[in-house]
Amino acid sequence: MKRSVQQGFTLIELMIVVAIIGILAAVALPAYQDYTKKAKVSEPILALSSCRTTITEKYQTGTEAPGAGGWGCESKTDAKLSKYVKSIKTNADGVVEVIVQGIDKDNLDDKAIYLEPRDADGKAIAVADTLSKDPAVNIQVNQWACGYSVTSVAKFLPGSCNTKFATAPTGFKDADNK
Repeated sequence: MKRSVQQGFTLIELMIVVAIIGILAAVALPAYQDYTKKAKVSEPILALSSCRTTITEKYQTGTEAPGAGGWGCESKTDAKLSKYVKSIKTNADGVVEVIVQGIDKDNLDDKAIYLEPRDADGKAIAVADTLSKDPAVNIQVNQWACGYSVTSVAKFLPGSCNTKFATAPTGFKDADNK
């Protein structure tokens, strides 16, 4: 007697497999795109961090405030700094602003990420308050607040950069960065 052995898959079985793969791809693709954007945001965060040491040293050893744009870590031209960093600016209090570019035109591009020096109590350091002390040296920057003022930026930032600034810090553009 001959046995009939099934060889291969039926059309319905193949359609079910294709549908499952399609559903998995539809779920995985947006998540993958968000992960790549988060990875790209590490470059602007690194640009912020490069200013941290310079500003801390100026506070600890300075006798007068260097003023907005004078802390020594800003971009000197409006030329493109890197693939994902458009500009680096500082205000009179040493708050650093990095403008993002080339990552996500709707949520990140032309938006700002901030790094703000703070004292031991977590209060923002203001040059007028600190450098007017006698002597005006050894001002301690005990912590830094990394954050944003535009909510769409938040989901792409690392967990350590979660401070929500109600508006852009003094000396910078408004919360929509316009």
